[in-house]
Amino acid sequence: ACSFYEVPSTYTFTDKNGNSTVSFSGQTDRLNQLEELTTYMKTGTSAIISANIMRDMFYNTNENGNGNFSFSSSKQLGNKCLFTDTAEFTGWITDLSAASIDYAASASNGQAGTLTSGTSTYLFDANGIEKVQLIEKGLMGAVFMYQALNVYFSSDKMDVDNEMAVDAADSKYYTTMEHHWDEAFGYFGAPIDFLISSETFRFWAKYCNSRDAQLASNSAMMNAFLTGRTAIVNNDTETRDDQIIIIQQMWEKISAAQAVAYLEGAKDNFGTDNAKFLHELSEAYAFIWNLKYAPASTRQITTTQINTLLDTTIGSNFWTVTTVDLTNAINDINAIYNF
Repeated sequence: ACSFYEVPSTYTFTDKNGNSTVSFSGQTDRLNQLEELTTYMKTGTSAIISANIMRDMFYNTNENGNGNFSFSSSKQLGNKCLFTDTAEFTGWITDLSAASIDYAASASNGQAGTLTSGTSTYLFDANGIEKVQLIEKGLMGAVFMYQALNVYFSSDKMDVDNEMAVDAADSKYYTTMEHHWDEAFGYFGAPIDFLISSETFRFWAKYCNSRDAQLASNSAMMNAFLTGRTAIVNNDTETRDDQIIIIQQMWEKISAAQAVAYLEGAKDNFGTDNAKFLHELSEAYAFIWNLKYAPASTRQITTTQINTLLDTTIGSNFWTVTTVDLTNAINDINAIYNF
C-alpha cells in the first residue's frame, strides 16, 4: 500500500516548510523520571530509602518529584500507569522501603537483606523478591507499553485530525494523529536513528536490541514505526493500521523472549549464586507480568496463562522456586510463542 511514497531511514519528519513535525518530549520526561526513580531505589542496598520519596517521584509531586528529580516537568508516571495497577506499584514501593531497613542483613528465606555477586549487590525482601526490578520493569509495562500499544494506538487516538497543524503559532507543526504516533514511539525509548545508532538504548529499546539476534526485533519495530508514521503523512490509514499490529505483536514477543532469557539465567545460577538467581528471577517475573499490557486483540498469551506462570509456577516466595519450576515456565512460554 505504500508503493507511492518513500519511508525515511530515521525518525525525521518535516512539513512542507521544513519544520519538524516530531514531538515526544513528554515521553522522554517520563523515561527520565523512571531512570531517576530507579537510581534512587537502587540506593536501598546501602541505606534506608523512603516510601514517601518514591511516591513523590512516581506522582511527580510539585513537578520536580518534590525536589528529588534533577529537572522539572508537568508529566508524571503515576497518572499514565494502568489505573488498576497503581495500587500494586505503590504497595511494592512500601515493600521496598521496608526491605531497605534490613540492608545490612544477609538475605535468606524469611529475612530481607542484601546479597552480592561479583561487583553487584541486590536488595531482596523476605521472600527473595527484588522489588526494584518489579517496580522498574513493571512500570515499563504499565506506563510505556500500556500507553503506546493500548492508548496511543487506539481508534480514539488514531482516528483524529490529520489535516491541520496543532498550533503552528506555537511551533506545533504536527497534526494530532502524527503527534499521537510520535508519543507511542517516544515510549519505545529508541533514538531516531535506532538501526544505525551507537547511542544508549533506553528501556524497551534496550531489550529490543538484546533480543534482536533471536527475533530480528530492531528492524521489525523501527521499520514499522517509520512506515506507520510515513503512512500517516500520506493519509494511508490501511498501512498505518498494519504497522500498529506489527508493533503490538513484536513488543509482546520482546517481553516474552526477555522473560525466557532471565528464567534461563536464573536456572544457570540456581544453587550456586543466590544473588544472581533471585535477581534474574525477579526480572523474569516482571517481563511475564508485562505480557498483560499487550492488547487483547493481538495478544498471544491469555490472562489465565500469565497468572498461572506468576502465581503457581513461580509463586510468591522465590526461595522455594525449583529448577523444575523454571524449566516449566521456560517451556510454557516457548510453546506459546513458538520460540
